[in-house]
Amino acid sequence: MSENATSAPYDLHESPGWRLTLAARVIERRFEQRIAPLGLTRVRWCVLVAAGEQGLTSPSAIASYIGIDRTATSRALGALERDGMILRKGHDGPDGRMRTVRLTEKGQKALHEAIAAARENARHFRDKLSWYESETLGEILDKLLKDERRDVPDL
Repeated sequence: MSENATSAPYDLHESPGWRLTLAARVIERRFEQRIAPLGLTRVRWCVLVAAGEQGLTSPSAIASYIGIDRTATSRALGALERDGMILRKGHDGPDGRMRTVRLTEKGQKALHEAIAAARENARHFRDKLSWYESETLGEILDKLLKDERRDVPDL
C-alpha cells in the first residue's frame, strides 16, 4: 500500500468532481427539457445567446464565447439555419469563408422563450439556497475555476 493510500475504500459519490458533475447534469437536463419544444439543444441555445444577446456575428467569435470548437459551432449554426432561426451571410473575405450570423424573427422568438426558461431554471435551483449559500457557491465555483482552461469541447 502506498504512503498516501488509506484503508477506507474510495467513495465515488462523495467526490467533489462527481457531485459537481451530477449537479450540473441535473440542472442541464431540467433546462434541456424546457427548451426542447422550441427546437433547441443546449449548444444551439448558447449560439442564440451569443448572436442575439451578445451581438456576436462571426462563427469564430461565437465559438470562442461559448468555449466550444468551430466544428461544433458549425453544426449548431447549420441546424439553426435549417430550422429558420438564423441567417448566415457570406462576405468577400480572402478565403471566401467569412460569414456573419444574425437571428431571424423565429430565432428571436425562440431566444426570448428560452431566456424565460433559463431564468426559471436558475430560479428553481437558486431558491433551494439561502442568499448566503448562493453567494458562497458562486465564490467557490470561481475559486475552483481560477487558472483553469475553460474551453470545454463537449459543452
